[in-house]
Parts: sequence; structure tokens; C-alpha cells
Amino acid sequence: MNGDPADLATQVGSISLPNPIMTASGTSGHGAELGDYGALSALGAVVVKSLSVNPWPGNPAPRVHEVGAGMLNSVGLQGPGLAEWLEHDLPALRDSGARVVVSIWGRSVAEYAEAAALLGSVGGAESPIVAVEVNVSCPNVEDRSRMFAHSASATSDVMAATECGRPRWAKLSPNVTDLIDIAAGALAGGADGLTLVNTLLGLALDLDTGRPVLGGGGGGLSGAVMHPVAVRAVWECRGAFPEAAIVGVGGVGTGLDAVEFLMAGADAVQVGTATFRDPRAPWKVLREVADWCHTNATSISELRDKARRRVAS
Repeated sequence: MNGDPADLATQVGSISLPNPIMTASGTSGHGAELGDYGALSALGAVVVKSLSVNPWPGNPAPRVHEVGAGMLNSVGLQGPGLAEWLEHDLPALRDSGARVVVSIWGRSVAEYAEAAALLGSVGGAESPIVAVEVNVSCPNVEDRSRMFAHSASATSDVMAATECGRPRWAKLSPNVTDLIDIAAGALAGGADGLTLVNTLLGLALDLDTGRPVLGGGGGGLSGAVMHPVAVRAVWECRGAFPEAAIVGVGGVGTGLDAVEFLMAGADAVQVGTATFRDPRAPWKVLREVADWCHTNATSISELRDKARRRVAS
């Protein structure tokens, strides 16, 4: 990377990171799997696959399907459960020197609260966990399986229940008519920041059978195809919430994609689907962002400040 490393430093709410590039939940495993392709400590943070209190089997296969410039997935939040993860996966992340963001999910407010309480018990300066990403794009069994992220009040309730002594980012869905309303609910419930956005709803059919290709039916659309949707979400939420911490995610495959998020108002950026094609994608994006900042004689903090000045004016 060219230039002064200090030029890449960013602030996501109360968290100081050496650079704005993270992995995205669900795309780099539960632990240090990507460590074979690059130093996890060199990234701003590693965001692990969403975890619930209890183990969860996920959806039937097939679970992923390539669609043009994107990918449909119906993995179904498969995971080992938080206790198992804390015992078997977190140590490897700690040893790698990574800064860790733990993504949690639940089917009820009580399940989210249990997950947060379990994370709250993991303390000490030696813990690599810097933040908790609360994935509210999950079916709410207490509300006819309506997604939490489709209701401002339900999102607020989840965020209020997940206080755990660490900064919390609400990961929101783009599949709503008024994202600002949902984001306002998240912040009112105590969210320290917003992760924008989760996948779009999509469906692919097998032309021989007329049936869905994925075992779970529909799935979440991610990748380059949804990048403009995510950029718009960041732009609009930065305009509505000038001081909120915002993390942009969706279709980042190059440094220019990441810079676009930063210009729109993101404080940090996650690299997700691109990692399936190239496991080194997060480090590639980081190098390209560093080169862009060097070429344009600017820094991440200057990009962040410019976005805030735009809102103020």
C-alpha cells in the first residue's frame, strides 16, 4: 500500500479502526478461515457469520446460486450457537490479531437478549470483540414471522434488548418502503450505528421443472447487482442522521466501490460476496483504497468529513 497508514484510519462511532475495510457477515466463515489468504489483523475488522444462542441447521441444499452480476443465497443462518463459537472459533480470531465484530440473530426479542447477555459475559482487555452487529433481517415468530427489520418498533425493541456493554450496529434490510423510519427506530432503541444493507429478496427458477433453484425457495440477492441500492441507503441515512455511525455493505468488489460508499457517508465498508470469487478480495479492496487516497492526496477522515459537510450544507 502506498501513502501513510494514518491516512486510512477511521472512526465508527466510538470505535477507532486502522482502516475502513471489513469482511461482511456470512461471507468469511465463523472464525479465522480467511486467515489462509491474508493477515486478518491488517483489515479494519472481521465480521463473523450471524450466530444465535442455540445451534441452527439452516436451510436445505442447494443454498447458493449465481445470477448474472450477483448471487442468491438461502443458507438460512446455519451456525454452531454462541457458546460453541466462543469456545472453538473466537480463540483463533484472537490469536490472529483480528478486531472482531460479532453478528447475532434471533427469532424473538428474548432470543436476541440471550445472545447479547452471553456476549456481555465475555469481557477483559484481551477480548478481540470490538462491536456487535445485530442482524434484524430475521423472521419474528412473535409477529407472524414478519421480519424484525420491516418494523420500526420491532427493530427498536430488539436494539433495546441487546445492550451488552459493546457498541451495537443494527443491520437493516433494503426490502422496506421507508428505510429512514426503520433506521430511526434502531437508533431510538439504542443502536450505536447502522449497517446498510442486508440482501434484497430474490428468486431463481429451474427452467426444466419450473421450481425454485434453491432448496429454501427464495433467497437473498447480493453482489455487484445491488451496489447502487446500498449506496442509496447510505446516502439517505447519512442525510437523515448526520452523526450516526454507518457501515456500508453491498456489491463491493473494488477500491472504487468502497470509496463510493465513503463518499456517500459511510464510516467503514464491508466486503462480502466478492470473497466467494476471490478470498483475497478484502485485502485487494484495501490496497486499492490506499492507492486511491495516495493518488488523490486525501484520507479516509477527510472523506468522512466531506460527507458530513455535505449534509450540514
